[in-house]
Amino acid sequence: MEMTVVQIENPESLNLVLGMSHFIKTVEDLHEAVVGTVPGAKFGIAFCEASDKCLVRWSGTDDELVELARKNAYTLSCGHSFIIFMRDMFPINIKNTLMNVPEVVRLFCCTANPVQVIVAETDQGRGIMGVIDGFTSAGIETEDDIAARKGFLRAIGYKA
Repeated sequence: MEMTVVQIENPESLNLVLGMSHFIKTVEDLHEAVVGTVPGAKFGIAFCEASDKCLVRWSGTDDELVELARKNAYTLSCGHSFIIFMRDMFPINIKNTLMNVPEVVRLFCCTANPVQVIVAETDQGRGIMGVIDGFTSAGIETEDDIAARKGFLRAIGYKA
C-alpha cells in the first residue's frame, strides 16, 4: 500500500463538500438535493464510480464549478468519493440534506479552507483515509476574538 497526499485545487477558496457514497445514481440524487434545498444554487458535482466503467460522473448548474469538480475528482480517483463546489452559498445550507441522500455514507469535510486528502492506494484501487482541513491551531481565542466571531456571524446573517 502507498499513501499520498492530494491537494484539492480550489483557486478561488470556494466552499466545497467532500464525501463518500455508494451508487451510480449519486450524481442525480445529489443534484436534486442541492437544487431542492437552495433555489438558484450555483454548484458543480463530480462522483468517482467504483465499478463497471469507473468513470467520473458529473452534474451541476455552473460550468466552471462542474469543471473544477471533475478535475479534482479525477485527480483523487478514489472509489465512490464525490466533491461538490459551490458559489454564493455555504455547506451549512445543504449539509443535512446531503446526509439524508440514501447513497451518502459520510462527509469528510465541508469547508472553504485549503484541503489535503490523505489517499491510500493498493493494487485494487484508491481510497480516502482522511483529510487535512485548513491549518494548525495558532492559540486559544480571547474575549476580543469571541466578540469578533459573534459579530461576523451576525454580519453574514447566521445569528440575530
